[in-house]
Amino acid sequence: MLIDTEIKSAVNAADAEVQYDEKVKRLLGNKIILAHILAKTVDEFLGMNPKDIAPYIESEPLVSAVLVEPGRTNASGRSSAGVKALTESRKDGQRIVGLNTENAEINEGLIRFDIIFYVRMMDGISKVIINLEAQKDEPTRYHLLNRAVFYVCRLISSQKERDFVGTNYNDIRRVYSIWICMNMDENSMSYVHLTKDDLLGSYPWKGGLDLLNMVMIGIADELPEHDEEYELHRLLSALLSKDLPVNEKLRIIETEYDISVNDKIRKDVNEMCNLGQGIRESGEAIGEAKGKAIGEAKMILSMHKKGYTLEQIADVAEKSREQIEAIIEMGEPVLA
Repeated sequence: MLIDTEIKSAVNAADAEVQYDEKVKRLLGNKIILAHILAKTVDEFLGMNPKDIAPYIESEPLVSAVLVEPGRTNASGRSSAGVKALTESRKDGQRIVGLNTENAEINEGLIRFDIIFYVRMMDGISKVIINLEAQKDEPTRYHLLNRAVFYVCRLISSQKERDFVGTNYNDIRRVYSIWICMNMDENSMSYVHLTKDDLLGSYPWKGGLDLLNMVMIGIADELPEHDEEYELHRLLSALLSKDLPVNEKLRIIETEYDISVNDKIRKDVNEMCNLGQGIRESGEAIGEAKGKAIGEAKMILSMHKKGYTLEQIADVAEKSREQIEAIIEMGEPVLA
């Protein structure tokens, strides 16, 4: 029974984590929130009022919709059921290409960009592709910067036959992959990009060193003070915190950042906080179930060492003989 409770709590916690991650993406996908991020990360928008940046974000940002896998990022051919796109129709009207947002169920398990969108530059003509990724912590199985490099390369290579055709490489759009990583030891922000080192001579090779851009943002657990240096970190920390109450989140968003809290944002914040509470409660339930299971196993092993029969132990522990035998065979429980 205790093991069943532990498994059920673990399943509930995992489900809540998935829902929480999706809410994080939906909340970050609000244009005004994205505008605050762009104001601190994209050179052309640095220092601008986020309210003036928001109108430059085209259409609705795509959340968990565009596949990362090679050959699956673009939608090509005529539009069809199950395929939507940020489209750019060719002059002959016969070809529609765009970011592939095929039905998630068909491609279940494939990796998707968290958030992806086009933003126009101040000249009103050129565009930049922005990808925003949210991580609950720094992964241990691989280096996060390596993953960011892969994503930014996919954002470049997938433009062929969508944003540029044939060998028109001068039409490649600049891309930014912005990574927000929570639960870090310190607040940080790093800009990773191409540079040119002249090893012999100084020939002025033409081309865009600014095509590939990665911004790595580390968010510490503690909510930072509201000053210019940590302005973006405080906003993101408040938005994504599992511990900050709903009213405090909304107060910071509204009063400190002049963000109008509409029904959508309020709903997303409320649901995030409820899911965060559920995750904490599930974690506590798992810990409690583990503690009881360990205590029970120790009691059974102690009775066995003192010479009690399997039937006597089973009667006291209210378990079957087979369950008692299994616990004895496993030996001393490991605290984990």
